[in-house]
Amino acid sequence: QVHLVESGGGLVQAGDSLRLSCAASERSSNTRTMGWFRQAPGKEREFVAAITWIDGNTDYAASVKGRFTISADSAKNTVYLQMNSLRPEDAALYYCAAGRPSVVHTVAGTYTYWGQGIRVTVSS
Repeated sequence: QVHLVESGGGLVQAGDSLRLSCAASERSSNTRTMGWFRQAPGKEREFVAAITWIDGNTDYAASVKGRFTISADSAKNTVYLQMNSLRPEDAALYYCAAGRPSVVHTVAGTYTYWGQGIRVTVSS
């Protein structure tokens, strides 16, 4: 069982930056791909960004490309999501996810393990 623990959320103003962290209990065939998803109230969960451990390939949702950066620290089994130029529409519960595929995936169903989620609030 893989455990994922998110941290770094909070309340910021529009235009500010925030960095989320996701610490994984293991780095194995179960966690080849790491992703971030988010869910705002009344909306479906949506893909934000993903990265693979083996080659560092990344993918981003169009809405965050150029503002958000996903990265991974293999020594710490931790994945980060650097969020810059935050907008009120970025406010959501952010989830870290891990999955077996060796290529990045944008579909939530691809991921097997999920964190509890962490709140990001952006005031205008």
